[in-house]
Amino acid sequence: MRIAASPRLFDPVTIGSLSLANRTVMAPMTRCFSPDGVVGPDVAAYYRRRAEGGVGLIVTEGTWIDHPSASNEDSAPRFHGEDALNGWRHVVDEVHAAGGKIVPQLWHVGMTRRAQIDNLYDAIEEDMTLKSSPSGYVGPQEQVAQGSSEADIAALIDAYARGAASAQALGFDGVELHGAHGYLIDQFFWHGTNRRKDEWGGAALADRGRFAVEVVRACRRAVGPDFPILFRFSQWKQQDYTAKLATTPGELATLLEPLADAGVDIFHASQRRFWEPEFADSPLNLAGWARKLTGRPSITVGSLGIEKEMLDTMFSGSQAAPSLGRLESLNIMLERGDFDLVAIGRALLVDPNWVDKVRRSAHDELQPYSPASLATLS
Repeated sequence: MRIAASPRLFDPVTIGSLSLANRTVMAPMTRCFSPDGVVGPDVAAYYRRRAEGGVGLIVTEGTWIDHPSASNEDSAPRFHGEDALNGWRHVVDEVHAAGGKIVPQLWHVGMTRRAQIDNLYDAIEEDMTLKSSPSGYVGPQEQVAQGSSEADIAALIDAYARGAASAQALGFDGVELHGAHGYLIDQFFWHGTNRRKDEWGGAALADRGRFAVEVVRACRRAVGPDFPILFRFSQWKQQDYTAKLATTPGELATLLEPLADAGVDIFHASQRRFWEPEFADSPLNLAGWARKLTGRPSITVGSLGIEKEMLDTMFSGSQAAPSLGRLESLNIMLERGDFDLVAIGRALLVDPNWVDKVRRSAHDELQPYSPASLATLS
């Protein structure tokens, strides 16, 4: 029997100053269609199509903050410079003209190596010693440089704040900070990559969270009290899918509560599979715990619409058929109030009308995903 999505998924929702037509979110997905970091009309049209297709909130692909070591790919967009910001202004105008809402995701890769991925990333030589990081570790067992100086940490915090201010000036509906997946902010969180003994590190997760707290505080000062700030975080890292920042709800609270106090309005909790409980003896997933612990609204994400492993769909030539077999779990979690918003990634990348089709229960019209999908902006 085919299961329809809960009507709650398509209910309007207001979170602070952010009013959305429904609870669906387009997850941030790197596309690399911005030569010299400048988004063009094709990228603006790509985002507009998702707004026209019914997405409640669009979170853009990660976009580079204004810091020398933020980027590892010239064709991924930047969020600084007049040319790049003018491109983003056009994106905002197109999405708003279609009745949508959009926030940029501010990104710094930190001490990560870029993977080679067909139709996305070519192989390159990288000088890892020039990158910013808490302690110079690519992973728990590999130190290749020294950690960032106090001056560099101050410059990084300022770069995020200037990015947030630019988002507000361009007319975006909020801003998201990328604090997940083993990139810069997450490297400060993770004991495997943050070995500092000063005020930016320590044995406790709460101590390692200070950099993120200061980033959020600086962004909040830059945009004032009413501009929405979203914060994306994860347990897993691209360096280690089994990694855990927190092994108990109490430990997770020591990370998230200070971020909420600093000014985060919405937590975007990245899981590989949204339906999996995060801790024992509770059905709550990571987004559910973020909401419970902080009282802030949360976004869940993780394999909705395509259950095949993300890496399998990026590195293999096979298609991933649309799958809505987890709608029953989503419906139960939504009705229970575990989280507020639901992000969709690969399924929306390949099918701009995914939300409208699921709303109509037109599952037979959904498009399959393949690695070749990364080669075009559909």
